[in-house]
Amino acid sequence: MKTILLHSLFLLVFVALLLEGCVNPFAPALTEAGGSHELILSEQDTPEGVFVNFSYSYNFKDSLVYSDLLDSTFLFISKNYATTPVTDLTWGRDVDIKTTVGLFRHFQTLNLKWEATIFERFLGTDSSRKEIKKRFQLTFDGGQEIPTINGDALFILKKKTRNKKPFWQITRWEDLSTF
Repeated sequence: MKTILLHSLFLLVFVALLLEGCVNPFAPALTEAGGSHELILSEQDTPEGVFVNFSYSYNFKDSLVYSDLLDSTFLFISKNYATTPVTDLTWGRDVDIKTTVGLFRHFQTLNLKWEATIFERFLGTDSSRKEIKKRFQLTFDGGQEIPTINGDALFILKKKTRNKKPFWQITRWEDLSTF
C-alpha cells in the first residue's frame, strides 16, 4: 500500500511539473521591468550587457559568468596603498579569476551597483574597442565589518564574435578607487 501511495505521489508531482512547463529552477529568472520581461543575464552583445553580467556575477557570486567577462588578454591594474611609496598591482586573467573566486567564497553577500557612466568612447576607427569609465559602489556583507567602497573604474572592452554573433569582453580593468 505504501508503495502505491509513493508511486501515486511521484506521478502527481511529475504531471504537475509537466503542466508547469519546462522550467529550469537553477537558471536565472525573468524579471518584470516596466511591463516587459527581460533576462537578468545579458548576451554581452553590447558593452552595457557586460556590466549587467558583471553585477550579476558579483551579486550572485557566479564565477562562471565572471570568467566569461574577461578576454584571454585581460589585465587588471590597481594601487597597493599598503606600501610606501604606493606601488602598482597588476595581474592577468587567471590570477584575477582566482582572486575573485576567493572574494566570492570569503564574503557571505556582495552587492555591486554601477552608479554612473562617466564617459565612454570608441578606441580606433573600427568600433571594436571601447573605453568606459564607470562609478561603482561595492558593499561586503551589508557593510557591517568593511565599509562600502565607492570608486571609479576604467575599462577597455573588445568586440568579438562567437557563433557568428557579436559579444564584448573586458581586456583591461583599472581600479581607480582610493582607500
